[in-house]
Parts: sequence; C-alpha cells; structure tokens
Amino acid sequence: MTEKMLQFVDIEQTMPEKRAANIRRQDFQEIYAQFDVRNAETQASRCSQCGVPYCQIHCPLGNNIPDWLRLTAEGRLEEAYEISSATNNMPEICGRICPQDRLCEGNCVIEKDFSSVTIGSVEKYITDTAWDNGWIKPIKPVKESEQTVGIIGSGPAGLAAAEELRKEGFQVHVYDRYDRAGGLLVYGIPSFKLEKDVVGRRIEHLISSGVIFHMNFEVGRDASLQELRECHDALLIATGVYKSRDLKAPGVGLDNIEEALDYLTASNRQDFGDKVTGEDAKKFDASGKHVVVIGGGDTAMDCVRTAVRQGAKSVKCLYRRDRNNMPGSAREVKNAEEEGVEFVWLSGPEAFLGDKSIDAVRAYRMKLGAPDITGRQAPEPVPDSSFDLPCDLAIMALGFEPEDLPTLFDAPELRITRWGTVTVDHSTMMTNLPGVFAAGDIVRGASLVVWAIRDGRDAAVAIARYLSADINKEKAA
Repeated sequence: MTEKMLQFVDIEQTMPEKRAANIRRQDFQEIYAQFDVRNAETQASRCSQCGVPYCQIHCPLGNNIPDWLRLTAEGRLEEAYEISSATNNMPEICGRICPQDRLCEGNCVIEKDFSSVTIGSVEKYITDTAWDNGWIKPIKPVKESEQTVGIIGSGPAGLAAAEELRKEGFQVHVYDRYDRAGGLLVYGIPSFKLEKDVVGRRIEHLISSGVIFHMNFEVGRDASLQELRECHDALLIATGVYKSRDLKAPGVGLDNIEEALDYLTASNRQDFGDKVTGEDAKKFDASGKHVVVIGGGDTAMDCVRTAVRQGAKSVKCLYRRDRNNMPGSAREVKNAEEEGVEFVWLSGPEAFLGDKSIDAVRAYRMKLGAPDITGRQAPEPVPDSSFDLPCDLAIMALGFEPEDLPTLFDAPELRITRWGTVTVDHSTMMTNLPGVFAAGDIVRGASLVVWAIRDGRDAAVAIARYLSADINKEKAA
C-alpha cells in the first residue's frame, strides 16, 4: 500500500524497537531492531516534503533525504537505495552511527511539535534491504585506466575515495597499518552501535570491485612516502587522527589510567575473537571495577557503555560542562543513562590519587562563564569544591590529535599546520607535494564519520581531475 506524505500530524514518531537496558547491557549486539516494511513506510510518510529541506542542508553529504523518504513511503525501495547511495558510500553505516539529533533529524522542520522524522533508522533500513536483496553489485567501470592511485588509510575517508575512484576506472591500492580494513569503524566504534559484519561487507564489496588492500603496511617502515609516490600516479593521505590529547594533572602517570582508543580497540579485538592476553587483558577489562571516563564526546559514550557491558561495578562520566553543552549525541547520553551510567556534570579532573595504581579521581565543580569565540560558555573551576570519586580504571576520552606525519612517513618535505594537520590547497585538496592529496580528519581535525566520507568523495573528484589533466597533457605532447 502506498503511503501519503505529510502524515506527521496524525502519526507519531516511532523508533525501531529498542532492546531493554537490562538485556542489552549483557552483550555487544546492536540495541535497535530493524524496521519492518510497514513501519519504515509509515515513518517515512511523516516527512513534510518541505520546500527548503533543512535535513538535507544540515547533512554534510547533502543527502537527498526527502526524495528517498518519499520513495520509501511509496514502497519503491530499490529506487530509494539508488538515491541514497548516489551521495553516500556507506548509508547503512551513517544510519547507525551519525548523530542525527545534531544533524538531519535535529533540523527537521516538524521536530519541535511533532518529533522529527526518524531519518537515520529509515536510511539504515533502505540499505540493509538493498544488501539482503542483492541490489548492491560489484563496481564495473565503463572504461579501465592504467593509472594507479595509492590511498594511505582505510578509514571512512579512504574507503569512500577508493570506491569513487574505482567507479572512474582507476587502479586503487589501499595501505593500512592495521590487520583489518575499516580504521575507526572497526576498532574505534563498539559493536552495539555498529556490528562489524556491517563494515566487513563494505570491504568485501570494494575487494570484489577490484580495490587492492595492503594490510599491516606502515608507511615509513615498509615504504617511505616518496617510494609510494614512485609507485602510483597519485596518492591520498587519509590516515585519520589517533593520537590522544594529553591531560596534565598530578598522578596522571599512575597505572590503570588508559587512553580511550586503546581501551576500545582491545574490546573490539575481543569482539572479533582475537586473544587479548596478559597485562593487556587486565588493563582493559572493567569487570568488577569502579570506572571513571573523562570527556563528553561520542568516544566517551562508547567507553562508558563498553564498561557497563564488561561488568563494571560502577561507571561515571566526568564532564566539565552541562548536559546541554555536551558535544556527544543526546540520544547516546540517554542510552547510557538507561544502562546505568552516572553523569557527573560540571566537573573536571583535578588529580589522580593512588600509590602505584589509581584509587580515586579528585575532581572539582565547575561553572559556565562567559562564552568563547564559538558561542559556547567556557567552564571555570569553583574554588574549594573538590570531591573524590572511587576509581580502579580511569579512561581518558579527551579527543584526538594528528601524529607527526613528516617524521612517521620519513617525509620531512610534507607541510603541516601548527596543529599538526596536513596542509592542503582547499580548492584542489592537494598538499605541497605534486600528486599527493589529503582528506578527512588528517586535514580538518577530529570530526564525524560523515564528514570523512564527504572529504573522501571530494578528494576522489580532485584526484580524477588531476589525473585526467595528466592524460590530456600526454595527448597534447
């Protein structure tokens, strides 16, 4: 049955069924069920088809959301997938992990009175259905090119660029220092948000499309940047940013104070069935411990919810601002609270207490002062407000910075900014080295997966233009 649009007045917002907190905290499976056909069509029909689609405007990819919502409501799912995938290389992944409450859904014009359209859940449903029905086929370029492109990094920016370049017929090689492709999607995001077979089938799709992956390959160890340049007609640096930001405080060197990404990587490896043994198994296991996570972004939410599933005695999230100023997804905060996480708002770490290992986190209360240049109120410590939180495992989730790529890549000639990100000409996405491009977090700084996909797509266009110019020069000569 075809649904009429503009049903938001008569039909309430409904999310896919969410497993009960006491059940989902026992495992690492995704917490939301899949929409069935009827619910997907009904929820898609709530779209107002507004003249100025703010959902699309506030999507970094510019996804044609009203169009594929209408097609879903009309039961034309294969067409909906074609529209969805035309602007997004991983719609089923974005549907699972994008902070829709801050992007498309948060800017839906019907949100204030009627609750927004459940865009992310419908997006996930469309693409999962496409996989189930075999609509996603290996890429077969119209014409093959002999030109090769090397991509350093197999995270979302690198994967998006690889797919777009392969469509143009280029021979694409992806280099990554880890043993599995996917970068942050594989090792940084827990399975309760993004099950690993969802990423794995995307990788297999690229392999079947002719993309060649070189795993356990470290630039600077297995080959210098210059040596890779000599192997390819163009290079794309899409490494992401993985170096944890430091916190300077007394006791920060005590045992059992861990970095968020190390903690999440160990947990995800266990989820894959890898053996995490010895000291690492103890360090990254929250079972029976009082856990304090410091930070307020989505990575912090991943850490607190992982600790709950590992059987922590208590889990607290220490954040220096209040709930309304938290950078992470509000939906993720709600999920964490349902699962038993306690948020200690307007509090910052003062010191870490203990002899050899941490016993407690000493924190102080904070208040919000004058706004900074972005308009956010700057937190200020409240004098004489210190208090202690018992802690056997502290996890630092303070964000990420770039590694020193010129040193790491044995490429001192590669120009970087004062923040350590790679310098590019933003009109071409090329670095100071001819034929070497950069995209994603390594250029813009730590950001969202959806922005990395956008950057990877833009880089692919720039690289194709550059290589086409090379061919035209050869023909002219």
